[in-house]
Amino acid sequence: MSRTADVDLVFARAVTVSTVVSALAEAGWSLEEPLGLSYVVNDDDSFDWQATSVDRADEILSLLDSPENRAFDVAICVYHPEAGTGGQLLFPPGRTRCYFLPTIYRRSLPGAPRLTDIAWYLNALVPALLPAGLLSYEARDLAD
Repeated sequence: MSRTADVDLVFARAVTVSTVVSALAEAGWSLEEPLGLSYVVNDDDSFDWQATSVDRADEILSLLDSPENRAFDVAICVYHPEAGTGGQLLFPPGRTRCYFLPTIYRRSLPGAPRLTDIAWYLNALVPALLPAGLLSYEARDLAD
């Protein structure tokens, strides 16, 4: 049996990937994860993830935020080095929503290793995103 965990984040207005990443950086998150820097522009429905070096971060954020990519899903991985966990931030067209999926060394609940420690992720994400206009969130951990 597999699990799906995610946090759906809703913003009061459209956001940029750069704005969200910058807000998370203030709370200890980084674009540098175990594979370097991972991102995707889903312009062909293949979700073909790319990995590059973190020194290209500004270039990649510009690409993800570019007007020609606003009609596509874009995503980037973030990692919290102090906590040793991270995941994917997926931005659909419209950019008033963002989905966080804990895919990098997912934290589990003490005493219940099959369940995701959603509370930890909420505490690490929500306060950091309030200045970016976070309006609401919905979190879930489901067995497939």
